[in-house]
Amino acid sequence: MDKYHHHEPYLKPYSQRLRREMTKEEKHLWYDFLRKLPYPVKRQHMIGSYIVDFYIAAAFLIIELDGNQHGDDEQLQADIVRDKWLTNEGYRVLRYPNSFLHEHFEDVCNDIWNYLEG
Repeated sequence: MDKYHHHEPYLKPYSQRLRREMTKEEKHLWYDFLRKLPYPVKRQHMIGSYIVDFYIAAAFLIIELDGNQHGDDEQLQADIVRDKWLTNEGYRVLRYPNSFLHEHFEDVCNDIWNYLEG
């Protein structure tokens, strides 16, 4: 298994639960855009010691949706560390606050599409 598919086995039950219990924002992005893409998209995918919201392997692209908990200093620091590790491993992380997704859904979809096709 190469580094791009390595994950910590203890994360599997948590990842499966997160797939069953997606947030309304994750459901919206999944059902109204991502699952229709011409690329396979994995939900709540394990990479290293992290679970990412969405992963498109063909582009090494990770898409993260951030709820209110991502606004506090501790979570912001954790996100910085996580994104740095993922970037160093060769992934591209696109991160969108839930509020932005609600207000600018088409812009989020266009941003993801432009990255994939660019």
